[in-house]
Amino acid sequence: MNAVKSSTATGTTGTAEPRGRFAPSPTGPLHAGSLYAALGSWLDARAAGGAWHVRIEDVDRAREQPGAADSILRTLDAFGLHWDGPVLRQSDRSEAYADALQGLNERGLVYPCSCTRGELPPAAPGEDARYPGTCRTGPRRPSDPLALRFRASQFPGAVTAMDRLAGPFEQDVAGTVGDFVLRRKDGFWAYQLAVVVDDASQGITDVVRGRDLLDNTPRQILLQRALGLPPLRYLHLPLITGPAGAKLSKSAGSPSADPRAAAQLMTALLVRLGLPVPADLTGAPVADQLPWAVSAWNPDRLAGIVEVSPP
Repeated sequence: MNAVKSSTATGTTGTAEPRGRFAPSPTGPLHAGSLYAALGSWLDARAAGGAWHVRIEDVDRAREQPGAADSILRTLDAFGLHWDGPVLRQSDRSEAYADALQGLNERGLVYPCSCTRGELPPAAPGEDARYPGTCRTGPRRPSDPLALRFRASQFPGAVTAMDRLAGPFEQDVAGTVGDFVLRRKDGFWAYQLAVVVDDASQGITDVVRGRDLLDNTPRQILLQRALGLPPLRYLHLPLITGPAGAKLSKSAGSPSADPRAAAQLMTALLVRLGLPVPADLTGAPVADQLPWAVSAWNPDRLAGIVEVSPP
């Protein structure tokens, strides 16, 4: 089996250096909701004395907007969220994903599937359709384009993701999601495989991201176990929502974060993260607000925040 290489730095105590990351998709400019997640991740890493990395999730080139990746990086820089090391781009990582897939395949944990979305059972609102295993013993239409699925059915029962804010989150992946896709029919790598491989390769120890990704975490934990990778710590932030209660997103046309208003927006986002900005720092340059925010960071202050409106 080909092992996924893990790059975990160690300090003088021999314990893993805390490493966080922000992994945006370059489908448009950075909006306030994504900047909020980036800020929470950055603060969590810096408060622990750790590194913070940026990864561009451009594995789906068909959805990429020209110039969006550079725009995102400029916005992070304008808001003082400087990263460590080079920016990792998923479009350069196909070999690493193929190696991981080969390792899983050698253990009989991968199979081809010809099913279309329209052939899946209807899903409940807000949930993924459960794949019933139609092609588990062989694709129904071998001549059609084929996706490659992970045999979650080999891991029955609840998978527990321990969230630092919400506590334990349990999901029976085999029973509620079924065998999920690792490589799509169009040849693009699926998010679940790419994120697990990349987190290991970058030595990430702590994932801080929006609460909307919490139900993805058990799938990623299954892949970590199957690939022999170390577990991660997770913190899922309450979402910033729009007027109708939906999360802010590029697809919904949410406004981009304006670097010209960086000082005011930084104050608003820090407040949304449970940090009461002192009066003398309210609206101050981000270079002045961020050191205070690092010293004041405490994820426990997020408890009780169900959802937050846009700043």
